[in-house]
Amino acid sequence: MDHRRFAEPLTLRGLEISNRLWMSPMCQYSAGGDGVPTNWHLVHYCSRAVGGAGMIMVESTAVGPKHRTTNHDLGLWDAAQVDGHKALAAQIKSFGSVAAVQLNSAGRKSSHMVPGVQGGQNTAVSVDDGGWVPLAPSARPFGNLAVPAEMTAADIDDVVDAFAAAAGNARDAGYDVVEVHAAHGYLLHQFLSPVSNGRKDEHGGTLENRMRLPLRVCQAVREAFPQDKPVFVRLTATDWVEGGITLEESTVFAQRLAGLGIDLLDVTSGALAVDAPPPNEPALNLEFAEVLKEAAGIAVAPVGQLSDPELLGNIFASSTVDAVIVGRALLRDPYFALRLATGQPKDRWPLQYHRAL
Repeated sequence: MDHRRFAEPLTLRGLEISNRLWMSPMCQYSAGGDGVPTNWHLVHYCSRAVGGAGMIMVESTAVGPKHRTTNHDLGLWDAAQVDGHKALAAQIKSFGSVAAVQLNSAGRKSSHMVPGVQGGQNTAVSVDDGGWVPLAPSARPFGNLAVPAEMTAADIDDVVDAFAAAAGNARDAGYDVVEVHAAHGYLLHQFLSPVSNGRKDEHGGTLENRMRLPLRVCQAVREAFPQDKPVFVRLTATDWVEGGITLEESTVFAQRLAGLGIDLLDVTSGALAVDAPPPNEPALNLEFAEVLKEAAGIAVAPVGQLSDPELLGNIFASSTVDAVIVGRALLRDPYFALRLATGQPKDRWPLQYHRAL
């Protein structure tokens, strides 16, 4: 198994990332109603930094109160949240990883229960019970969740402003990277896909129209974040549903993102419709990432079903992708990245653990 490329640093703008296995943003639903990081977040993320992941991407973080999926999501819209993220980002970096954060608006996937509680993310939380009315491109609900309100022109402008403000807050919190979430059925993905976007104005219909808001958001985030630090976009390669986004459309979107100065595409697929789950295949999005890299000419990193060490070794040995973004394997084992590395264990494991080697 060849892990030489895994250990190679990658430089994007003025940032050097020590290796090419990074932690995917995975919601913990462990914040209070204030959206401030807690001790759980400090332990959870810093454990993976100690465990050798070159980048720690903090979970989907809302750009405003009504952009959350639940009332236990992290946020980056006020000063108390910025202070909490400062502590989290500083701790991640103190253990040798790059501190990154994903910014998101949930759209029609908003105001649901925490997974594992009373039906979880398939159960809506009403306004009377502390929820809110979701905003979306069209009044098309996601599964059993509340019917969203179709966004007005003012709502659309507010989303752009909220993402830009959150990017500035991420800068102030000390994050080295921000990622715009434009996939997994959340708001920007909802605008991109004809399945969820039935608008008849300049934000619906043609691909050019459907890209309009996502591109405005990405441009605003790129302008609000320091020019010597990279901005990523998580995008979907396909919706896995008839009438949804195709790889051809994703290729056009990727090329437009490259033109805005986006530095890396975090490539995924699916999760737009409840009845169209992505296939259960190892390295599901690897080939999509390779296609988008060639088309857009910028760095890419696939995510999804990347848990097998032998598979990862083959990717690092032969694929054109620049990094891999690992999720569930790092939930199961905080030290997954350290176990992949070759050479003498004492050269890579923390000194405090050497007695176990």
